[in-house]
Amino acid sequence: MNNVAFSEGVIKNAEKIVNDCMGHEDAYCQSKCPMSTDVKKYVNLIGEQKYDDAIKVIREKLFLPNTLGRICAHPCEQDCRREVEFNQPIAIAALKRFAAEKADDESIWDVTTEMPTGKKVAIVGAGPAGAQAAIDLRKKGHAVTIFDKLNVVGGMMRVGIPEYRLPRDIIDYEYSYLNKLGVQFKLGMEVGKDISFKELKESFDAVLMAHGAHKGNIIPMTGHKAEGVYPATEYLKEISLTKKFPKAGKRVIVIGGGDVAMDCARSSWRIGAKEVYQCSLEDLENLPASKEEIHESLEEGVVFNAGWGPIEILEKNGKVTGIKIQKVKSIFDKEGRFNPQYEGEAKLIEVDTVIMATGQVVEDITEGTLPQTRGGRYEVDKDTLSTNMENVFVAGDAAGGFIVVEAMALGRKAAISIDRYLNKQDLKVDRNFKFEWSYETTLDIPLPEGTEDRQRLHTNMRPAKERIKDFNQSDLGFTEEQAVEEASRCLGCECKLCMKECVMMNDFGSCPKDIMEGLATEGKMEALLAYSCNACDNCTIVCPHELPMKSIFIGSRKDFVKANKGESPIKGHAAIKMHQLLGFCKIFTTKVRGGKK
Repeated sequence: MNNVAFSEGVIKNAEKIVNDCMGHEDAYCQSKCPMSTDVKKYVNLIGEQKYDDAIKVIREKLFLPNTLGRICAHPCEQDCRREVEFNQPIAIAALKRFAAEKADDESIWDVTTEMPTGKKVAIVGAGPAGAQAAIDLRKKGHAVTIFDKLNVVGGMMRVGIPEYRLPRDIIDYEYSYLNKLGVQFKLGMEVGKDISFKELKESFDAVLMAHGAHKGNIIPMTGHKAEGVYPATEYLKEISLTKKFPKAGKRVIVIGGGDVAMDCARSSWRIGAKEVYQCSLEDLENLPASKEEIHESLEEGVVFNAGWGPIEILEKNGKVTGIKIQKVKSIFDKEGRFNPQYEGEAKLIEVDTVIMATGQVVEDITEGTLPQTRGGRYEVDKDTLSTNMENVFVAGDAAGGFIVVEAMALGRKAAISIDRYLNKQDLKVDRNFKFEWSYETTLDIPLPEGTEDRQRLHTNMRPAKERIKDFNQSDLGFTEEQAVEEASRCLGCECKLCMKECVMMNDFGSCPKDIMEGLATEGKMEALLAYSCNACDNCTIVCPHELPMKSIFIGSRKDFVKANKGESPIKGHAAIKMHQLLGFCKIFTTKVRGGKK
Protein backbone atom coordinates (compact mmCIF):
# COMPACT_ATOMS: atom_id res chain seq x y z
CA MET A 1 0.00 0.00 0.00
CA ASN A 2 1.36 3.41 -0.97
CA ASN A 3 -1.39 5.66 0.39
CA VAL A 4 -0.81 5.11 4.11
CA ALA A 5 -0.34 8.22 6.27
CA PHE A 6 1.47 6.90 9.30
CA SER A 7 0.83 8.55 12.64
CA GLU A 8 3.33 10.96 14.17
CA GLY A 9 4.23 8.52 16.96
CA VAL A 10 5.07 5.75 14.50
CA ILE A 11 7.27 8.05 12.41
CA LYS A 12 9.09 9.47 15.45
CA ASN A 13 9.81 5.98 16.77
CA ALA A 14 11.15 5.00 13.34
CA GLU A 15 13.42 8.05 13.31
CA LYS A 16 14.68 7.16 16.78
CA ILE A 17 15.56 3.66 15.64
CA VAL A 18 17.38 4.92 12.52
CA ASN A 19 19.38 7.38 14.64
CA ASP A 20 20.13 5.11 17.60
CA CYS A 21 20.33 1.58 16.20
CA MET A 22 23.89 0.20 16.43
CA GLY A 23 23.35 -2.61 13.96
CA HIS A 24 25.66 -1.09 11.38
CA GLU A 25 28.29 0.15 13.82
CA ASP A 26 31.70 -1.38 13.20
CA ALA A 27 33.51 -3.52 15.74
CA TYR A 28 36.09 -1.76 17.90
CA CYS A 29 39.00 -3.44 16.10
CA GLN A 30 37.81 -2.37 12.64
CA SER A 31 37.15 1.26 13.61
CA LYS A 32 40.66 1.53 15.07
CA CYS A 33 42.31 0.29 11.87
CA PRO A 34 43.25 3.26 9.60
CA MET A 35 42.51 1.02 6.60
CA SER A 36 39.13 -0.16 8.04
CA THR A 37 40.04 -3.83 7.67
CA ASP A 38 37.15 -6.15 8.59
CA VAL A 39 39.07 -7.80 11.41
CA LYS A 40 36.11 -9.54 13.03
CA LYS A 41 35.16 -11.21 9.76
CA TYR A 42 38.55 -12.66 8.86
CA VAL A 43 39.38 -13.69 12.43
CA ASN A 44 36.15 -15.65 12.66
CA LEU A 45 36.78 -17.25 9.26
CA ILE A 46 40.16 -18.43 10.55
CA GLY A 47 38.36 -19.88 13.57
CA GLU A 48 36.12 -21.77 11.14
CA GLN A 49 39.23 -22.96 9.22
CA LYS A 50 38.10 -21.08 6.10
CA TYR A 51 41.55 -19.72 5.33
CA ASP A 52 40.90 -19.00 1.64
CA ASP A 53 37.94 -16.82 2.56
CA ALA A 54 39.90 -15.13 5.35
CA ILE A 55 42.75 -14.00 3.10
CA LYS A 56 40.26 -12.67 0.54
CA VAL A 57 38.67 -10.50 3.23
CA ILE A 58 42.09 -9.18 4.27
CA ARG A 59 43.10 -8.44 0.68
CA GLU A 60 39.98 -6.35 0.16
CA LYS A 61 41.87 -3.66 2.10
CA LEU A 62 45.52 -4.68 2.45
CA PHE A 63 48.07 -5.68 -0.19
CA LEU A 64 50.66 -6.52 2.49
CA PRO A 65 48.97 -9.19 4.66
CA ASN A 66 52.12 -11.19 5.40
CA THR A 67 54.21 -8.08 6.00
CA LEU A 68 51.68 -6.44 8.29
CA GLY A 69 51.13 -9.75 10.06
CA ARG A 70 54.72 -9.44 11.23
CA ILE A 71 55.40 -5.75 11.80
CA CYS A 72 52.09 -3.89 12.14
CA ALA A 73 51.81 -1.87 15.34
CA HIS A 74 48.26 -3.28 15.42
CA PRO A 75 46.21 -0.37 16.85
CA CYS A 76 43.24 -2.72 16.37
CA GLU A 77 44.44 -4.75 19.34
CA GLN A 78 44.43 -1.70 21.61
CA ASP A 79 40.64 -1.38 21.29
CA CYS A 80 39.90 -5.11 21.16
CA ARG A 81 37.15 -5.87 23.69
CA ARG A 82 39.29 -8.57 25.25
CA GLU A 83 42.05 -6.00 25.79
CA VAL A 84 39.65 -3.49 27.36
CA GLU A 85 37.95 -6.05 29.61
CA PHE A 86 40.75 -8.52 30.39
CA ASN A 87 44.02 -6.98 29.14
CA GLN A 88 44.31 -9.95 26.78
CA PRO A 89 43.60 -8.79 23.19
CA ILE A 90 43.13 -11.16 20.28
CA ALA A 91 46.48 -11.70 18.48
CA ILE A 92 45.08 -10.01 15.38
CA ALA A 93 48.34 -9.30 13.57
CA ALA A 94 49.65 -12.84 14.09
CA LEU A 95 46.37 -14.26 12.76
CA LYS A 96 46.68 -12.08 9.67
CA ARG A 97 50.14 -13.51 9.10
CA PHE A 98 48.82 -17.04 9.56
CA ALA A 99 46.10 -16.53 6.94
CA ALA A 100 48.64 -15.09 4.50
CA GLU A 101 51.09 -17.96 5.00
CA LYS A 102 48.32 -20.52 4.75
CA ALA A 103 46.28 -19.26 1.83
CA ASP A 104 47.66 -16.21 0.02
CA ASP A 105 48.26 -16.89 -3.66
CA GLU A 106 48.73 -14.73 -6.75
CA SER A 107 45.72 -16.38 -8.34
CA ILE A 108 43.37 -14.50 -5.99
CA TRP A 109 44.99 -11.08 -6.49
CA ASP A 110 42.69 -8.59 -8.19
CA VAL A 111 44.71 -7.15 -11.08
CA THR A 112 41.81 -5.54 -12.95
CA THR A 113 42.15 -1.87 -13.88
CA GLU A 114 39.80 0.62 -15.45
CA MET A 115 40.31 1.88 -19.01
CA PRO A 116 43.44 4.04 -19.46
CA THR A 117 42.76 7.70 -18.73
CA GLY A 118 45.85 9.09 -20.42
CA LYS A 119 46.86 10.76 -17.15
CA LYS A 120 50.33 10.24 -15.63
CA VAL A 121 51.18 10.31 -11.93
CA ALA A 122 54.66 10.41 -10.41
CA ILE A 123 55.10 9.01 -6.90
CA VAL A 124 58.27 9.75 -4.97
CA GLY A 125 58.92 6.89 -2.55
CA ALA A 126 58.41 3.11 -2.82
CA GLY A 127 57.34 2.69 0.79
CA PRO A 128 53.86 1.56 1.90
CA ALA A 129 52.29 5.02 1.36
CA GLY A 130 53.55 5.39 -2.18
CA ALA A 131 52.78 1.76 -3.01
CA GLN A 132 49.20 1.97 -1.74
CA ALA A 133 48.58 5.18 -3.68
CA ALA A 134 50.07 3.58 -6.80
CA ILE A 135 47.74 0.59 -6.52
CA ASP A 136 44.62 2.71 -6.12
CA LEU A 137 45.55 5.08 -8.95
CA ARG A 138 46.44 2.25 -11.36
CA LYS A 139 43.13 0.58 -10.66
CA LYS A 140 41.48 3.85 -11.71
CA GLY A 141 43.28 3.63 -15.05
CA HIS A 142 46.03 6.20 -14.50
CA ALA A 143 49.65 5.53 -15.51
CA VAL A 144 51.86 5.48 -12.40
CA THR A 145 55.63 5.69 -12.03
CA ILE A 146 57.35 5.31 -8.64
CA PHE A 147 60.74 6.97 -8.10
CA ASP A 148 62.97 5.90 -5.20
CA LYS A 149 66.60 6.64 -4.37
CA LEU A 150 67.01 3.11 -2.99
CA ASN A 151 67.64 0.20 -5.32
CA VAL A 152 65.01 -1.87 -3.52
CA VAL A 153 61.29 -1.47 -2.83
CA GLY A 154 59.71 -1.01 0.58
CA GLY A 155 61.16 2.33 1.69
CA MET A 156 61.82 2.70 5.42
CA MET A 157 59.82 -0.47 5.97
CA ARG A 158 62.66 -2.31 4.25
CA VAL A 159 65.70 -0.40 5.49
CA GLY A 160 64.30 0.49 8.92
CA ILE A 161 62.86 -2.85 10.04
CA PRO A 162 65.43 -5.63 10.58
CA GLU A 163 65.31 -8.76 8.47
CA TYR A 164 64.84 -11.05 11.47
CA ARG A 165 61.44 -9.39 11.91
CA LEU A 166 60.56 -9.02 8.22
CA PRO A 167 62.19 -11.38 5.69
CA ARG A 168 62.96 -9.54 2.45
CA ASP A 169 61.48 -12.20 0.17
CA ILE A 170 58.07 -11.47 1.71
CA ILE A 171 58.33 -7.76 0.83
CA ASP A 172 59.38 -8.58 -2.74
CA TYR A 173 56.60 -11.13 -3.17
CA GLU A 174 53.85 -8.81 -1.95
CA TYR A 175 55.23 -5.85 -3.92
CA SER A 176 55.08 -7.95 -7.10
CA TYR A 177 51.37 -7.11 -7.04
CA LEU A 178 52.29 -3.60 -8.23
CA ASN A 179 54.20 -5.03 -11.20
CA LYS A 180 51.18 -7.11 -12.14
CA LEU A 181 49.03 -3.98 -12.10
CA GLY A 182 51.44 -2.22 -14.43
CA VAL A 183 53.06 0.21 -11.99
CA GLN A 184 56.45 1.38 -13.32
CA PHE A 185 59.47 1.65 -11.00
CA LYS A 186 62.48 3.94 -11.32
CA LEU A 187 64.72 2.63 -8.53
CA GLY A 188 68.08 4.11 -7.65
CA MET A 189 66.84 7.48 -8.89
CA GLU A 190 67.00 10.32 -6.41
CA VAL A 191 64.76 13.35 -6.81
CA GLY A 192 66.86 16.48 -6.50
CA LYS A 193 69.93 14.72 -7.85
CA ASP A 194 69.04 12.42 -10.76
CA ILE A 195 65.83 14.26 -11.61
CA SER A 196 64.54 17.58 -10.34
CA PHE A 197 61.27 18.18 -8.52
CA LYS A 198 60.44 20.83 -11.13
CA GLU A 199 60.89 18.28 -13.92
CA LEU A 200 58.51 15.87 -12.18
CA LYS A 201 55.90 18.60 -11.81
CA GLU A 202 56.12 19.52 -15.47
CA SER A 203 56.32 15.97 -16.88
CA PHE A 204 53.45 14.43 -14.92
CA ASP A 205 49.81 15.43 -14.41
CA ALA A 206 50.16 14.93 -10.64
CA VAL A 207 52.98 14.29 -8.18
CA LEU A 208 52.74 12.49 -4.84
CA MET A 209 55.50 13.05 -2.28
CA ALA A 210 55.76 9.88 -0.19
CA HIS A 211 59.51 9.61 0.36
CA GLY A 212 59.41 9.02 4.11
CA ALA A 213 61.56 10.24 6.99
CA HIS A 214 65.01 8.82 6.19
CA LYS A 215 67.12 11.40 8.01
CA GLY A 216 67.96 10.54 11.61
CA ASN A 217 68.03 12.92 14.54
CA ILE A 218 71.02 13.33 16.88
CA ILE A 219 70.57 15.09 20.23
CA PRO A 220 72.92 18.09 20.36
CA MET A 221 74.63 17.25 23.63
CA THR A 222 78.22 17.33 24.84
CA GLY A 223 80.22 14.81 22.82
CA HIS A 224 77.58 14.20 20.14
CA LYS A 225 80.08 14.86 17.32
CA ALA A 226 82.52 12.18 18.48
CA GLU A 227 83.29 9.21 16.27
CA GLY A 228 80.95 6.42 17.31
CA VAL A 229 77.72 8.43 17.47
CA TYR A 230 75.22 7.51 14.74
CA PRO A 231 71.53 8.08 13.98
CA ALA A 232 69.30 5.01 14.04
CA THR A 233 68.29 5.50 10.40
CA GLU A 234 71.87 5.20 9.18
CA TYR A 235 72.54 2.25 11.50
CA LEU A 236 69.48 0.23 10.53
CA LYS A 237 69.75 1.06 6.83
CA GLU A 238 73.28 -0.28 6.48
CA ILE A 239 72.49 -3.33 8.59
CA SER A 240 69.37 -4.00 6.50
CA LEU A 241 71.27 -3.79 3.22
CA THR A 242 74.55 -5.47 4.25
CA LYS A 243 73.91 -7.23 7.59
CA LYS A 244 76.82 -5.36 9.12
CA PHE A 245 77.93 -1.93 10.35
CA PRO A 246 81.76 -1.85 10.34
CA LYS A 247 81.93 1.50 12.15
CA ALA A 248 80.21 0.08 15.26
CA GLY A 249 82.21 -1.19 18.23
CA LYS A 250 81.48 -4.03 20.64
CA ARG A 251 79.80 -2.04 23.41
CA VAL A 252 76.65 -0.30 22.17
CA ILE A 253 74.06 1.90 23.85
CA VAL A 254 70.84 2.89 22.12
CA ILE A 255 69.14 6.13 23.16
CA GLY A 256 65.35 5.86 22.80
CA GLY A 257 62.37 3.84 23.95
CA GLY A 258 60.38 3.13 20.79
CA ASP A 259 60.31 0.17 18.41
CA VAL A 260 63.16 1.70 16.38
CA ALA A 261 65.33 1.71 19.52
CA MET A 262 64.48 -1.93 20.20
CA ASP A 263 65.35 -2.81 16.58
CA CYS A 264 68.72 -1.06 16.94
CA ALA A 265 69.49 -2.82 20.21
CA ARG A 266 68.51 -6.26 18.98
CA SER A 267 70.34 -5.77 15.66
CA SER A 268 73.52 -4.91 17.59
CA TRP A 269 73.79 -8.50 18.88
CA ARG A 270 73.46 -9.80 15.36
CA ILE A 271 76.40 -7.78 14.03
CA GLY A 272 78.73 -8.89 16.81
CA ALA A 273 78.20 -6.61 19.83
CA LYS A 274 79.29 -8.01 23.20
CA GLU A 275 77.36 -5.57 25.39
CA VAL A 276 74.10 -3.81 24.48
CA TYR A 277 72.41 -1.14 26.59
CA GLN A 278 69.23 0.91 26.28
CA CYS A 279 68.50 4.34 27.74
CA SER A 280 65.26 6.34 27.60
CA LEU A 281 63.50 9.15 29.43
CA GLU A 282 60.38 6.98 29.81
CA ASP A 283 60.40 4.30 32.48
CA LEU A 284 59.77 0.66 31.66
CA GLU A 285 56.01 0.92 32.22
CA ASN A 286 55.67 3.84 29.82
CA LEU A 287 57.98 2.94 26.97
CA PRO A 288 56.37 3.69 23.59
CA ALA A 289 57.72 0.45 22.11
CA SER A 290 55.35 -2.49 21.70
CA LYS A 291 55.16 -5.01 24.52
CA GLU A 292 56.44 -7.73 22.20
CA GLU A 293 59.53 -5.74 21.22
CA ILE A 294 60.33 -4.89 24.84
CA HIS A 295 59.88 -8.50 25.97
CA GLU A 296 62.04 -9.88 23.16
CA SER A 297 64.76 -7.29 23.78
CA LEU A 298 64.90 -8.19 27.46
CA GLU A 299 64.88 -11.88 26.59
CA GLU A 300 67.87 -11.33 24.29
CA GLY A 301 69.86 -9.69 27.06
CA VAL A 302 69.62 -5.97 26.32
CA VAL A 303 70.36 -4.06 29.55
CA PHE A 304 67.60 -1.49 30.05
CA ASN A 305 68.09 1.92 31.64
CA ALA A 306 64.48 3.06 31.21
CA GLY A 307 63.77 6.25 33.11
CA TRP A 308 67.34 7.50 32.67
CA GLY A 309 68.40 10.33 30.37
CA PRO A 310 71.75 10.90 28.60
CA ILE A 311 73.54 14.02 29.84
CA GLU A 312 77.02 13.69 28.30
CA ILE A 313 78.91 11.53 25.81
CA LEU A 314 82.50 10.98 26.86
CA GLU A 315 85.26 10.88 24.27
CA LYS A 316 89.01 10.44 23.97
CA ASN A 317 91.00 11.37 20.87
CA GLY A 318 87.70 12.12 19.18
CA LYS A 319 86.21 8.68 19.81
CA VAL A 320 83.39 7.64 22.13
CA THR A 321 84.55 6.05 25.39
CA GLY A 322 81.40 6.20 27.48
CA ILE A 323 78.17 7.96 28.33
CA LYS A 324 76.80 9.56 31.47
CA ILE A 325 73.14 9.07 32.25
CA GLN A 326 71.01 10.40 35.10
CA LYS A 327 67.70 9.39 36.69
CA VAL A 328 64.75 11.27 35.22
CA LYS A 329 62.68 13.26 37.69
CA SER A 330 60.17 14.55 35.14
CA ILE A 331 59.89 14.77 31.36
CA PHE A 332 57.42 17.65 31.02
CA ASP A 333 57.01 20.86 33.04
CA LYS A 334 53.79 22.12 34.63
CA GLU A 335 52.72 23.71 31.33
CA GLY A 336 53.09 20.37 29.55
CA ARG A 337 56.19 21.40 27.62
CA PHE A 338 59.03 18.97 26.97
CA ASN A 339 61.59 19.92 29.62
CA PRO A 340 63.38 16.91 31.18
CA GLN A 341 64.57 17.29 34.77
CA TYR A 342 67.02 14.92 36.48
CA GLU A 343 67.91 13.91 40.02
CA GLY A 344 70.52 11.88 41.88
CA GLU A 345 74.05 11.04 40.85
CA ALA A 346 74.98 10.44 37.24
CA LYS A 347 75.89 6.89 36.17
CA LEU A 348 78.74 6.13 33.78
CA ILE A 349 78.46 3.34 31.21
CA GLU A 350 81.57 2.46 29.22
CA VAL A 351 80.60 2.14 25.56
CA ASP A 352 82.24 2.79 22.21
CA THR A 353 79.08 3.24 20.14
CA VAL A 354 76.03 5.46 20.72
CA ILE A 355 72.96 5.02 18.53
CA MET A 356 70.40 7.83 18.63
CA ALA A 357 66.89 6.45 18.07
CA THR A 358 65.31 9.79 18.94
CA GLY A 359 63.21 10.66 15.94
CA GLN A 360 63.46 11.01 12.19
CA VAL A 361 63.20 13.94 9.80
CA VAL A 362 61.72 14.29 6.31
CA GLU A 363 64.28 15.71 3.90
CA ASP A 364 63.06 18.44 1.56
CA ILE A 365 63.36 17.44 -2.11
CA THR A 366 61.38 20.41 -3.46
CA GLU A 367 64.26 22.91 -3.26
CA GLY A 368 62.33 24.90 -0.67
CA THR A 369 59.25 25.39 -2.82
CA LEU A 370 56.96 23.53 -0.40
CA PRO A 371 56.71 24.79 3.21
CA GLN A 372 57.61 22.30 5.93
CA THR A 373 56.61 21.95 9.56
CA ARG A 374 58.02 20.08 12.56
CA GLY A 375 60.15 17.09 11.60
CA GLY A 376 60.34 18.31 8.02
CA ARG A 377 56.79 17.23 7.25
CA TYR A 378 55.14 19.19 4.48
CA GLU A 379 52.22 21.52 5.10
CA VAL A 380 49.10 19.90 3.65
CA ASP A 381 45.34 20.09 3.83
CA LYS A 382 44.68 17.44 6.50
CA ASP A 383 41.57 16.15 4.72
CA THR A 384 42.84 15.93 1.13
CA LEU A 385 46.66 15.92 1.58
CA SER A 386 46.89 18.56 -1.15
CA THR A 387 49.58 21.25 -0.96
CA ASN A 388 49.74 24.90 -2.02
CA MET A 389 50.94 23.66 -5.41
CA GLU A 390 48.08 22.72 -7.71
CA ASN A 391 49.17 19.20 -8.74
CA VAL A 392 51.30 18.18 -5.75
CA PHE A 393 50.10 15.95 -2.91
CA VAL A 394 51.81 14.32 0.10
CA ALA A 395 51.39 11.00 1.97
CA GLY A 396 53.06 8.77 4.55
CA ASP A 397 55.75 10.02 6.94
CA ALA A 398 56.07 13.17 4.85
CA ALA A 399 52.47 14.02 5.80
CA GLY A 400 52.54 12.86 9.42
CA GLY A 401 52.02 9.08 9.41
CA PHE A 402 53.95 7.14 12.05
CA ILE A 403 53.28 3.43 11.44
CA VAL A 404 52.99 1.34 8.28
CA VAL A 405 49.21 0.95 8.29
CA GLU A 406 48.83 4.72 8.81
CA ALA A 407 51.16 5.36 5.89
CA MET A 408 48.98 3.10 3.73
CA ALA A 409 45.84 4.94 4.80
CA LEU A 410 47.43 8.27 3.91
CA GLY A 411 48.47 6.82 0.56
CA ARG A 412 44.88 5.80 -0.10
CA LYS A 413 43.58 9.21 0.99
CA ALA A 414 46.03 10.96 -1.34
CA ALA A 415 45.05 8.64 -4.21
CA ILE A 416 41.38 9.58 -3.79
CA SER A 417 42.32 13.26 -3.95
CA ILE A 418 44.60 12.82 -6.97
CA ASP A 419 41.95 10.87 -8.87
CA ARG A 420 39.44 13.64 -8.17
CA TYR A 421 41.96 16.27 -9.22
CA LEU A 422 42.69 14.47 -12.50
CA ASN A 423 38.96 14.21 -13.18
CA LYS A 424 38.47 17.92 -12.40
CA GLN A 425 36.25 17.11 -9.39
CA ASP A 426 36.06 18.96 -6.10
CA LEU A 427 38.43 17.31 -3.63
CA LYS A 428 35.97 17.47 -0.72
CA VAL A 429 32.35 17.42 -1.95
CA ASP A 430 30.36 14.27 -1.02
CA ARG A 431 33.42 12.65 0.57
CA ASN A 432 33.19 10.92 3.94
CA PHE A 433 36.56 11.62 5.53
CA LYS A 434 35.59 9.73 8.68
CA PHE A 435 36.21 6.37 7.04
CA GLU A 436 39.57 7.38 5.53
CA TRP A 437 41.26 7.00 8.92
CA SER A 438 40.60 5.35 12.27
CA TYR A 439 37.47 6.63 14.01
CA GLU A 440 35.35 6.15 17.09
CA THR A 441 32.56 3.62 16.79
CA THR A 442 29.36 4.21 18.76
CA LEU A 443 29.04 0.48 19.42
CA ASP A 444 28.16 0.07 23.11
CA ILE A 445 27.06 -3.43 23.96
CA PRO A 446 27.30 -5.74 26.97
CA LEU A 447 29.70 -8.66 26.99
CA PRO A 448 28.08 -11.81 25.63
CA GLU A 449 26.55 -13.87 28.41
CA GLY A 450 29.00 -16.37 29.84
CA THR A 451 32.15 -14.63 28.52
CA GLU A 452 35.27 -15.93 30.25
CA ASP A 453 38.78 -14.52 30.46
CA ARG A 454 40.69 -16.83 28.12
CA GLN A 455 44.47 -16.59 27.91
CA ARG A 456 45.93 -15.01 24.76
CA LEU A 457 48.15 -17.39 22.81
CA HIS A 458 51.60 -16.25 21.75
CA THR A 459 53.48 -17.13 18.61
CA ASN A 460 56.45 -19.50 18.63
CA MET A 461 59.85 -17.83 19.02
CA ARG A 462 63.27 -19.28 18.35
CA PRO A 463 65.35 -19.46 21.57
CA ALA A 464 66.97 -16.09 22.37
CA LYS A 465 70.51 -17.52 22.52
CA GLU A 466 70.03 -18.97 19.05
CA ARG A 467 68.25 -16.10 17.30
CA ILE A 468 70.74 -13.36 18.29
CA LYS A 469 73.37 -15.08 16.15
CA ASP A 470 71.72 -14.46 12.77
CA PHE A 471 69.12 -12.51 10.80
CA ASN A 472 66.78 -15.45 10.17
CA GLN A 473 63.24 -14.73 11.32
CA SER A 474 62.92 -14.88 15.08
CA ASP A 475 59.14 -15.32 15.25
CA LEU A 476 57.91 -18.56 13.67
CA GLY A 477 54.22 -17.65 13.93
CA PHE A 478 51.27 -19.84 14.92
CA THR A 479 50.66 -23.48 14.21
CA GLU A 480 47.26 -24.20 12.66
CA GLU A 481 45.93 -25.52 15.96
CA GLN A 482 47.08 -22.39 17.79
CA ALA A 483 45.63 -20.06 15.17
CA VAL A 484 42.20 -21.69 15.26
CA GLU A 485 42.16 -21.63 19.07
CA GLU A 486 43.27 -17.98 19.22
CA ALA A 487 40.69 -16.94 16.60
CA SER A 488 37.98 -18.65 18.65
CA ARG A 489 38.59 -16.09 21.44
CA CYS A 490 37.00 -13.38 19.27
CA LEU A 491 33.78 -12.07 20.82
CA GLY A 492 32.34 -11.13 17.43
CA CYS A 493 31.48 -7.64 18.65
CA GLU A 494 28.29 -6.37 17.00
CA CYS A 495 24.85 -5.24 18.09
CA LYS A 496 22.28 -7.47 16.44
CA LEU A 497 20.86 -9.04 19.57
CA CYS A 498 17.31 -8.31 18.41
CA MET A 499 17.95 -10.12 15.12
CA LYS A 500 18.96 -13.23 17.04
CA GLU A 501 15.75 -13.02 19.08
CA CYS A 502 13.37 -12.31 16.22
CA VAL A 503 13.25 -14.67 13.26
CA MET A 504 10.70 -12.43 11.52
CA MET A 505 12.85 -9.29 11.26
CA ASN A 506 15.62 -11.18 9.45
CA ASP A 507 13.27 -11.48 6.47
CA PHE A 508 13.20 -7.70 6.06
CA GLY A 509 16.77 -6.50 6.68
CA SER A 510 20.03 -7.01 8.57
CA CYS A 511 19.07 -4.78 11.53
CA PRO A 512 16.30 -2.40 12.69
CA LYS A 513 18.09 0.56 11.07
CA ASP A 514 17.75 -1.15 7.68
CA ILE A 515 14.16 -2.14 8.32
CA MET A 516 12.98 1.31 9.46
CA GLU A 517 14.96 3.47 7.02
CA GLY A 518 12.14 3.72 4.48
CA LEU A 519 9.54 4.52 7.13
CA ALA A 520 11.69 7.22 8.76
CA THR A 521 12.79 8.93 5.55
CA GLU A 522 9.96 8.33 3.06
CA GLY A 523 7.02 7.29 5.24
CA LYS A 524 6.84 3.87 3.60
CA MET A 525 6.61 0.36 5.06
CA GLU A 526 5.43 -3.04 3.90
CA ALA A 527 2.17 -4.13 5.44
CA LEU A 528 3.51 -7.65 5.80
CA LEU A 529 6.22 -6.32 8.12
CA ALA A 530 3.72 -4.75 10.49
CA TYR A 531 1.50 -7.80 10.58
CA SER A 532 4.40 -10.31 10.99
CA CYS A 533 5.15 -9.10 14.53
CA ASN A 534 3.67 -11.29 17.28
CA ALA A 535 4.07 -8.51 19.90
CA CYS A 536 6.36 -10.52 22.18
CA ASP A 537 8.59 -7.43 22.69
CA ASN A 538 11.74 -9.56 23.03
CA CYS A 539 13.53 -7.37 20.46
CA THR A 540 13.22 -4.34 22.76
CA ILE A 541 14.04 -6.34 25.88
CA VAL A 542 17.47 -7.38 24.53
CA CYS A 543 18.21 -4.04 22.83
CA PRO A 544 20.87 -2.00 24.74
CA HIS A 545 18.93 1.17 23.83
CA GLU A 546 15.48 -0.42 24.37
CA LEU A 547 14.35 0.74 20.93
CA PRO A 548 10.54 0.49 20.42
CA MET A 549 10.23 -1.94 17.50
CA LYS A 550 6.96 -3.51 18.67
CA SER A 551 5.35 -0.10 19.14
CA ILE A 552 5.94 0.63 15.46
CA PHE A 553 4.72 -2.72 14.20
CA ILE A 554 1.54 -2.75 16.28
CA GLY A 555 0.90 0.98 16.04
CA SER A 556 1.20 1.05 12.27
CA ARG A 557 -1.53 -1.58 11.89
CA LYS A 558 -4.12 1.04 12.79
CA ASP A 559 -2.74 3.28 10.06
CA PHE A 560 -2.90 0.46 7.52
CA VAL A 561 -6.52 -0.36 8.43
CA LYS A 562 -7.52 3.30 8.30
CA ALA A 563 -5.93 3.71 4.87
CA ASN A 564 -7.69 0.55 3.69
CA LYS A 565 -11.19 1.78 4.68
CA GLY A 566 -11.37 -0.22 7.87
CA GLU A 567 -10.11 -3.44 6.34
CA SER A 568 -6.85 -5.27 6.96
CA PRO A 569 -4.46 -4.86 3.99
CA ILE A 570 -3.45 -8.53 4.26
CA LYS A 571 -5.54 -10.72 1.94
CA GLY A 572 -5.58 -13.72 4.24
CA HIS A 573 -7.25 -11.66 6.95
CA ALA A 574 -10.65 -11.90 5.18
CA ALA A 575 -11.19 -15.26 6.88
CA ILE A 576 -10.43 -13.71 10.27
CA LYS A 577 -13.01 -11.00 9.64
CA MET A 578 -15.66 -13.59 8.73
CA HIS A 579 -14.83 -15.51 11.90
CA GLN A 580 -15.31 -12.34 13.93
CA LEU A 581 -18.61 -11.55 12.26
CA LEU A 582 -19.93 -15.04 12.87
CA GLY A 583 -18.78 -14.83 16.47
CA PHE A 584 -21.20 -11.96 17.08
CA CYS A 585 -24.09 -13.25 14.94
CA LYS A 586 -27.39 -13.97 16.85
CA ILE A 587 -27.85 -17.17 14.93
CA PHE A 588 -24.54 -18.62 16.01
CA THR A 589 -24.35 -17.30 19.59
CA THR A 590 -26.28 -18.31 22.69
CA LYS A 591 -25.69 -15.12 24.68
CA VAL A 592 -26.06 -11.46 23.90
CA ARG A 593 -24.49 -8.45 25.51
CA GLY A 594 -25.58 -8.09 29.12
CA GLY A 595 -25.58 -11.79 29.84
CA LYS A 596 -29.24 -12.45 28.87
CA LYS A 597 -30.16 -15.51 26.85
